[in-house]
Amino acid sequence: MKEKQQTALITGASGGIGRAICLELAKAGHYIGVHYFHGREAAGETLRLVRESGGDGELIQFDVRDGQAAESAIWQFADQHGDIDMLVNNAGVIADGLFMLMPPENWRKVIDTSLDGFYNVTRPVIEKMARAKRGAVLSISSASALIGGRGQANYAAAKAGLNAASRSLACEVARLGIRVNVVAPGLIETEMIAKAPKEEIRRLIPMARLGKAEEVAKVVAFLLSDDASYITGQVISVNGGLV
Repeated sequence: MKEKQQTALITGASGGIGRAICLELAKAGHYIGVHYFHGREAAGETLRLVRESGGDGELIQFDVRDGQAAESAIWQFADQHGDIDMLVNNAGVIADGLFMLMPPENWRKVIDTSLDGFYNVTRPVIEKMARAKRGAVLSISSASALIGGRGQANYAAAKAGLNAASRSLACEVARLGIRVNVVAPGLIETEMIAKAPKEEIRRLIPMARLGKAEEVAKVVAFLLSDDASYITGQVISVNGGLV
């Protein structure tokens, strides 16, 4: 019998690291759920590239901060394809600024997207995985969660919470055959840091260069694969030696 194609849902897949992850998992033969909230055109470009690479998938639209919308979309995707074998929590936003001057909406927006988003998306997916007694969850954190960064108290708090939540969840579901890990990228060449002072940044990195989204995606693909079958509850840094 032909082996069932595994499905992978990637949130925030319209560009940057999310797009690179979609392409890497498509190359591994997985059916890709390309999630977006805003930016349908960019998400459509991700799907086009997935199909151009020989893979397949579909667009999925919802706000990760909306638990009801997330659950409805996830159950529909799972029902259509049998299961969700892999989940990548990549959706995130930045709203940098000094803590003492930070408006409450900038704090809430960043925290809600990363942490409420993690809960709203992962909980229904884990429910499906628990029934199947298998699955892998991977969340994208940040070096900011581990070393801090001026003007990023909200982002660092959100991503540090994501690390802790993932480690705790890993302990809960390990005996169900579900693995939960985190990848914490450093400074990666994406639109998110397009306006950053790159020459100054390079001086902070031992490798003296920015990372590539594809380098993050390859680590994600490994951790989701059966080759990483004994790895769970870990936060793996991909940061060029940044400390």
